[in-house]
Amino acid sequence: MLSSVPHAWHPERPRIRRAFAVLASAALLFTSACTVANSDAAGDAGDASGRTLRVVLEQEPPTLEPCESSLTSTGVVVRSNVTEPLIERDPTSGALRPLLATAWRQTSPTTWNFDLRSGVTFQNGQPFTAKDAAFAIDRAVNSDLSCNVDGYVFGDSRLGVQVNSATALTVTTEKPDPILPLRLSFVEIVPRTTSTEKKVRQPVGTGPYAISHWQTGVSITLTRNDTYWGHRPAFPKVRYVWRSESSVRAAMITKGEADISTALGPEDATGENSVAYPNNETTALRLDGREAPLDDIRVRKAIGMVIDRRAIVDTLFGGLGDPAAQLVPKGVVGFSKTLTPAPVDPKAARELVRAAAADGVPVKRQITLVARNGQFPRVAETAEALQYQMARLGLNVKIQMSDTAAHLQYQLRPLPTNVGPVALLIMHGNQAGDAAFTTSQYLLSDGPQSTFGTAELDRRIASANAQSGQARQEAFADVFADQNKTVAQYVYLAHMRGLLGLSSSVRYRPNSATGDELRLAEVSPADGKGH
Repeated sequence: MLSSVPHAWHPERPRIRRAFAVLASAALLFTSACTVANSDAAGDAGDASGRTLRVVLEQEPPTLEPCESSLTSTGVVVRSNVTEPLIERDPTSGALRPLLATAWRQTSPTTWNFDLRSGVTFQNGQPFTAKDAAFAIDRAVNSDLSCNVDGYVFGDSRLGVQVNSATALTVTTEKPDPILPLRLSFVEIVPRTTSTEKKVRQPVGTGPYAISHWQTGVSITLTRNDTYWGHRPAFPKVRYVWRSESSVRAAMITKGEADISTALGPEDATGENSVAYPNNETTALRLDGREAPLDDIRVRKAIGMVIDRRAIVDTLFGGLGDPAAQLVPKGVVGFSKTLTPAPVDPKAARELVRAAAADGVPVKRQITLVARNGQFPRVAETAEALQYQMARLGLNVKIQMSDTAAHLQYQLRPLPTNVGPVALLIMHGNQAGDAAFTTSQYLLSDGPQSTFGTAELDRRIASANAQSGQARQEAFADVFADQNKTVAQYVYLAHMRGLLGLSSSVRYRPNSATGDELRLAEVSPADGKGH
């Protein structure tokens, strides 16, 4: 959720020597936890009988409203657990698979027909029909609820929805949309008795689990939906708790107080309590090209040439990442196999900065590097390393560590004014699997998370959006290449890998979607026995 809390400045003194020491020595400073904070009993995350799957999250979900499930903290509980969409995307292959819809076809540039699954009931016993699907789409996309899925996935466009029979639905778009089925995979289906006046606290869906109890600040409990139309999940009950510190979450796994934990830090993970997996997150510096000296492309490209991505990945990220050359990782439509990170070349980078200075660019003007506390493990040290490496160019960089609300002030339009040049440390996750969701936000001249761009890049993005199949892949790959060449708004760091805390008592294979939707039906007891 977006916060309206005004941002505050808390300048920090540059800590260049410390950042240099971190990179030069490759010494990781680990923290340890001897006790589990806020644990009121040995079974804090739930009973240890094996009948309750115990999951510990980083934070309490702000809402369980299904139309907000594109928010990671909500989707990790709701998506494909409590509610389901018509179609789901395979996170490994990218292929779309039937779920509540069994088939779909495009009958005109703006018209799609969907065949729906029969014999499905909601957790309240109400039958699922095309009327519910039409209602859920209308509620999420066409209503005044201000759903996150509306802006993020549909760009505030409107859809036409027509019920043809109990199991047939037609959806029309204002303009041709070759990826409408993919977009609809983000619309969670709810019964037509759901409120349209306000967002709901405990939704009803068709998923394998139903919400049993949400004790604010303590836990969320789900119970198995015994009338579920699909595969019966192994665990009768699931209990979520939340602990903000990675060391605490890791300790809960080690002590047998939890079966699964999201997002462990590398300093807390071992081969016994966790498993690494490639997620869809990419870290980068967004350079605000509206302000000198960052308004000069030579300075922006020089920063990209002096950053040692491999050292940052190996030293600060614990090897959990791959140096990046674009905002999307492999597996996303539009990822370019030909783009590679710029080689580290401080000499050539300094020449670019000197040339800019000779032309009157104020290269000594202070640049504020804004990063968010808790954004990813060792984020403060990463900011220090970036500060040090940019200082090698003669640039004057100060670090501003911020909370989430303050960071959002810099991340989203309308951007703050009178703050000077800003390099914003971002982490972008493309959970949808198509570059359209990245370019519309981060590369368009007026994108919600873009500071500037060019008319030519905007034209290329529009053209790519109209394509499908291989032509779409190639067009978006060209967009990313052109961004790097003609705009250079971003200095990419790494395509990240996550660490999932996993007890030896359960079996689960994480994938690139795990951080956004942890599918409980895919978790089984290690002994192979259901309950």
